[in-house]
Amino acid sequence: MKNQDFSTALLVDATPQEVFDAVNNVRGWWSENIEGETARQHAEFCYHYEDVHRCKIKITELLPSKKVVWKVLDNYFKFTEEPGEWIGTNVIFDISEEDGKTRLVFTHLGLVPEYECFQICRDAWTHYIQESLKGLILTGVGSPTPANIKNESTETSLLHEHGSATQPIPGGIHHRLLINAPVEIVYKALTTRDGLAGWWTPETEAKPEVGSIARFTFGSDYFKEMKIEELRPYSNVKWRCLKGYESWIGTIINFVLEPHCQGCWLLLGHEGWREYTPGFAECSYDWAMFLRSLKILCETGTGLPYPDQYR
Repeated sequence: MKNQDFSTALLVDATPQEVFDAVNNVRGWWSENIEGETARQHAEFCYHYEDVHRCKIKITELLPSKKVVWKVLDNYFKFTEEPGEWIGTNVIFDISEEDGKTRLVFTHLGLVPEYECFQICRDAWTHYIQESLKGLILTGVGSPTPANIKNESTETSLLHEHGSATQPIPGGIHHRLLINAPVEIVYKALTTRDGLAGWWTPETEAKPEVGSIARFTFGSDYFKEMKIEELRPYSNVKWRCLKGYESWIGTIINFVLEPHCQGCWLLLGHEGWREYTPGFAECSYDWAMFLRSLKILCETGTGLPYPDQYR
């Protein structure tokens, strides 16, 4: 019978000790919201992501340059019927030399397809191991969940506690869709130049910094400029339109993310329209097409940015 526990591997140009040290630097690749020791055998540490996921982990095995094993002592998921699905599972990092490089095999023993959280956990672990931990090993910089993240902004959130949309504000455009990819992937697609170019327009100039100006060019004679007003990894992205069609100028575009057992709910709110016009209706349709492109990009790696959004 085929082993169904989730596993992923990577081969890196680094020593086994460097890989071992990076694995134990959990705040450097998984989350800065870690409390407790992460590099001592029998130590325990706690992880939390907003009010969505919490777990308590014990380090049960620590073999320098060879192996790290964690046991999940307690767990809570907000988005599954059984919130304690991880309890009793083991997270294993096997390290070995191979042709002058180092192979890391990550296995979450007990994380199987029967779990409701399997898809989202599989995709999230893949992101953290193949991108964040790999980056930490090779460059010294990972992409962990930043510290002190709040789940919801009382001024900008468009979601109720259980993820349902509020009543649309008159004059605004609202779309809600489920993306079968973790919030980390969707947030990256909404904030980085490559991500935005992959679903909106290839002619994109942007960086994930509050206060910066992003420029999106469509064809040879039209562009939009957006001021990045808010970035809350991995829950909220807010823009203010500075340049574009006259009816767009001053409007606010808000992307709200919420984890789901199958991926991520995305709610778009485009607020501040002064009146309903044919352009407003056309914009609503275009947003739907580009959000479809975003969904395809996050799920498959290839979106349908301008001018292919209607394909």
